[in-house]
Amino acid sequence: MTCEKCGYTDQKEKTIFGKNLCQVCATFAPQNQQEFQNYILEKIDWKNLDTFRKYKQHPGQKQKQGMQKMATLGKLQTRPPLGYDVTNGNLIPNENATKIHSLFKTFLARNYSLNSLSKNFSLSVNGIKKILTNRTYLGEIKFDNKIHKGTHQPIINPEIFYAAQRKLKTYLKPRKK
Repeated sequence: MTCEKCGYTDQKEKTIFGKNLCQVCATFAPQNQQEFQNYILEKIDWKNLDTFRKYKQHPGQKQKQGMQKMATLGKLQTRPPLGYDVTNGNLIPNENATKIHSLFKTFLARNYSLNSLSKNFSLSVNGIKKILTNRTYLGEIKFDNKIHKGTHQPIINPEIFYAAQRKLKTYLKPRKK
């Protein structure tokens, strides 16, 4: 098939609004149909786009590489979790760090349901689960399913964290029919 914008013949063409486009042209195609029609009318020589095909550059690829590099250096890639603030690019425990520590201790010491814990700590049940499984509290950074040693101070020690993981696993077992 031939791209209707640049004329490139590609095996992996995409069809958008009934028009065949190569992968490069499809990547930059507008989502609005009127804008798309104007986009198609602006013809371009496929040779100008060949650099993108040759080096297989994809949008966001360099950004992800930069984020992976920062993760290997122990820097957080997202907004800070509850209990931390970002100061000069570093995670610093804040006044909510005691709340996080208290949540872990309460979860381990009492036989509360996640629902009652969420009410006691003014968080959602999913928020409780995220906090209890967040490796950032151990002093680690997880990015792209890889765990890296963080440069920040941990809030929770490993014994408490892993005990919470074992207990949480019993709470989250699938229900039998």
